[in-house]
Amino acid sequence: METLQSLADGFAVALTFENLLLALLGCFLGTIIGALPGLGPSNGVAILIPLAFSLGLQPTPALILLTSVYYGAMYGGRISSILLNIPGDEPALMTTLDGYPMARAGKAGEALAISGIASFVGAFFATWGLVLLAPQLVKVALLFGPAEYFALFALAFATLGGVASRNQAKAAMAAALGLGIATIGVDGQTGVPRFTFGEVHLYDGIDFLVAIVGLFALSEVFIFLEHRASGDASTQKMEIGRITPPLSMLRETAPAMARSTIIGFIAGVLPGAGASLGSFVSYSFEKRLSDKKGTFGKGDPRGVAAPEAGNNAAAGGALVPMLALGVPGSGTTAVLLAMLLALNITPGPLLFQQQPDVVWGLIAALFIGNFMLLAMNLPLVSLFVRVLLVPTRYLMPAVAMISFVGIYGISGSTFDLMVMIVFGVLGWVLRKLDVPLVPVILGVLLGDQMEKNLRRTMTIHDGDWTKLFDSWLAIGLWTFAVVGFILPLIAGRYFRPKLADSNKVEGADPD
Repeated sequence: METLQSLADGFAVALTFENLLLALLGCFLGTIIGALPGLGPSNGVAILIPLAFSLGLQPTPALILLTSVYYGAMYGGRISSILLNIPGDEPALMTTLDGYPMARAGKAGEALAISGIASFVGAFFATWGLVLLAPQLVKVALLFGPAEYFALFALAFATLGGVASRNQAKAAMAAALGLGIATIGVDGQTGVPRFTFGEVHLYDGIDFLVAIVGLFALSEVFIFLEHRASGDASTQKMEIGRITPPLSMLRETAPAMARSTIIGFIAGVLPGAGASLGSFVSYSFEKRLSDKKGTFGKGDPRGVAAPEAGNNAAAGGALVPMLALGVPGSGTTAVLLAMLLALNITPGPLLFQQQPDVVWGLIAALFIGNFMLLAMNLPLVSLFVRVLLVPTRYLMPAVAMISFVGIYGISGSTFDLMVMIVFGVLGWVLRKLDVPLVPVILGVLLGDQMEKNLRRTMTIHDGDWTKLFDSWLAIGLWTFAVVGFILPLIAGRYFRPKLADSNKVEGADPD
């Protein structure tokens, strides 16, 4: 009852003209960003963080804008998957398997509508899961001391590679690089400068917003410059057809949506799993359960509904550990975590007690945003399809402009602009080497807190490192960390070849 009362208070915060307008703007921009191949929710949120600061938004409106972009990008990723056979982001990859064959068969509108409805179902019920689960997780989190928090951060890094990562060693290397960047600046305990090389601007460390915008947004610009000859996606004329699916199709896909929502939400709550795993497991499970006639991969609507419900449910589930524990469950929530820290809001168990208006206003806005996205995605499909025709040579300069103007607006420092360019080049190099960027960001974000909790534990117990494993909670977290690091090495051998085989069988376009 107390939870429902808090949610009602959240709706009182969210249902203001400014917040409703920002939610609508975020949903619209997010859908466009999601529809554009290659950008995805992480890049979309990173690009628009400077915009939120430039507008001078308060914490709650800023978070409403960016989480609406997050949900909108998860919705929008299906558009290019279905129409062009090019996934807007990694979680939308599975949607291509049945979405594109449906489009080729003249059912593009129905495929887009089913995917929009499945996205709504997954995100809506995942938000209810967030409402019910996060406060319970907060009660457990209040048992945490510095040793337990250190173990929790270790768990976040250990599980970061996940099944979706191609190489656990590269994920671990990227996390180590992020932790190394986090140590730059004056040591808070001894007052000694570390890795500053005599540069006064580095005494305060690296601003994580500068790192995020450089790694995600600017690296995308450099990738475009490298491939500018083939940068413009040529879209063939595709008939949309009817945009309302028949009732028989809705009845057929409803069980798939329900099952995939549960699978996706669980995948989202698990640190490091995220929407990619939710999408893949949902599709694989549904195919094994329902594909009696061998129609999956040939334009079966259930093959569109399952991954879309799964990846959107995972998006909502990933917010649970981010808000309740301060540990992001996905790459995009890592970027949102940076936004929270930049606004001087510390996510974790005390957030629900100290700033309930922020967290419950945000959750209420997610409900509102879901209905906005459903209402927007069905009638405006043809408009979003036109976005795919925008040449990349016009899009990327806009991304670069927003990045530079936004970061300069936040800090007023030309040095930060140079640091952002350095991170842009670093992001480009890492992407060329197929090293994931999210572990770097998580290292920059959590490295400082991880070090503080380790030192706190050592100080309290006179350097006795065994106290890091002294409580049942710490032992449980370390166990999950070890299992979470080893399991993907085993499971990945099964999942990744299956995913590659699926793409080959269904004729996914590698370009």
